[in-house]
Amino acid sequence: MDFIEQLPDSNGFTAILVVIDCASKQAIFIPTHDTINSEELARLFIIHVFSKHGVPNHITSDRGSEFVSQFTRALAKALNMELHFTSRYHPEADGQTERANQTLEQYIRIYCSYQQDNWDLLLPIAEFVYNNAPNASTGISPFFANKGYHPNITVHPERDIASARARDFVVNLDELH
Repeated sequence: MDFIEQLPDSNGFTAILVVIDCASKQAIFIPTHDTINSEELARLFIIHVFSKHGVPNHITSDRGSEFVSQFTRALAKALNMELHFTSRYHPEADGQTERANQTLEQYIRIYCSYQQDNWDLLLPIAEFVYNNAPNASTGISPFFANKGYHPNITVHPERDIASARARDFVVNLDELH
């Protein structure tokens, strides 16, 4: 678990919480802000991780204050979840998350608007693309590792779509993935 911080403001968000499952390599990209505290981090964890996947056996993160706080340690103990910390200035110790961060940052640079004020809107598609690309170490996509099948990603922008807005939406979706 790690943050990509100090991003340009995008609808009130200035950071991304990146969560990677070490078994399947599945990524979760969560828009947030640079000044997140431990309780806000816990809320994001409950909404985006726990509600969909349950409590992980352990979490690896750097020694950021929101991860090492008394609140986070007490919560982890209550959930029977181990906290593993890497050195704050040696991010390669959590290589999976760092590689995901690099991939996500590259995606944002390529697809974000010139003003860089829409990256939060691209996160769901970036997450979908990331989770449906074969992982170098497993040879399969994180989506397939979790679900046992590949998602339907068929998009037909060439079809006669009665609504111009719907057609634009489909064309944009096709271009993003």
